[in-house]
Amino acid sequence: MTKAEIVNEIAQKTGIEKVAILATVEEFMNVVKDSLAEGENVYMRGFGSFIVKKRAEKTGRNISKNTTIIIPAHNIPSFKPAKTFVNEISKKVK
Repeated sequence: MTKAEIVNEIAQKTGIEKVAILATVEEFMNVVKDSLAEGENVYMRGFGSFIVKKRAEKTGRNISKNTTIIIPAHNIPSFKPAKTFVNEISKKVK
C-alpha cells in the first residue's frame, strides 16, 4: 500500500479532503523522523514503537577487491509492532 492509497482510504472513510489528510500524514512522518534523528523513540500504544537501534562497529569484506573494511558504529531506525498488533495480524493472515 502506498502513501497515496492510504490518503485515499482515509479520505473515503472520514470524508475529509485529501489535501488535508496528505498534509497530516506528511507532518506525522516528519515528526517521527525528527524525533528519531534526535535519539528520541516514538511509542504508539496498540500499534508499535519507532525506535533507534545502535549497530556496533564490525568488519566487512569487499569481495571484488578482496579487502576488509571497518564499518563504523551507527544508528538505524526500526519499527517494533505492539503485541496486540502482531496478534491481530496473525489471526487474519494464515
